[in-house]
Amino acid sequence: MAGRECFHCRQWIEEGEAHDCWTTTEAALTRDLSEDLREAWERLRETAAAFGSQRIYASHHCIMFSRTSCYFFVRPKRNYLELCVFLGREVRAPQVRRVERSSKSKLVHFLRITHRDEVEAPVTDWLEEAYEQSEALSGRTKARARSKVKARRSRRKRTPARG
Repeated sequence: MAGRECFHCRQWIEEGEAHDCWTTTEAALTRDLSEDLREAWERLRETAAAFGSQRIYASHHCIMFSRTSCYFFVRPKRNYLELCVFLGREVRAPQVRRVERSSKSKLVHFLRITHRDEVEAPVTDWLEEAYEQSEALSGRTKARARSKVKARRSRRKRTPARG
C-alpha cells in the first residue's frame, strides 16, 4: 500500500489521494469531542453568536471568532477546550490559567473549559467584553478614522474657495 503520512495532521494519505489539511471546518475540529465537551462547545458558540455580527471560522487547529480582528478563539483538545480571550486588561481569576501580552494593547487570557456549566459568568462576561472592545483594541478603527480625516482634508484643498 503506497502512501504517506501528512506532516501536519498525521493522517495517512493514499497515493494519488487529494489532501489539504490546512482547510478545515468546525465540524472536523469538534467531531471527536466527548459529550460534555461538545455541549460546552455548543454553549460557547451560541453565546458568542448572540453578541452580534461577526465571522466564525475554522483555521488549522482553532475556531476563530472575529469582528475586524479575532477577539477569542477555541482550540479543541482531547480533554478540554482551550479558550483564548483577547482583552485590554489583565483578569485575575481562578478560571484563567495564564496571561500573555499579544500586542501593545491586548492581553491573551488562557482558560480551560471541561464542562457546559463553566460557560457562564464571569467567562461569558469576558467574552462579551472582548467582543465589544475588539475594534478599539485592534487599532483598525483609529487607522480608518485617520484616513477619513486625511481624505476630507485633501478634498478641501482641491475644492476652490467660493466667494
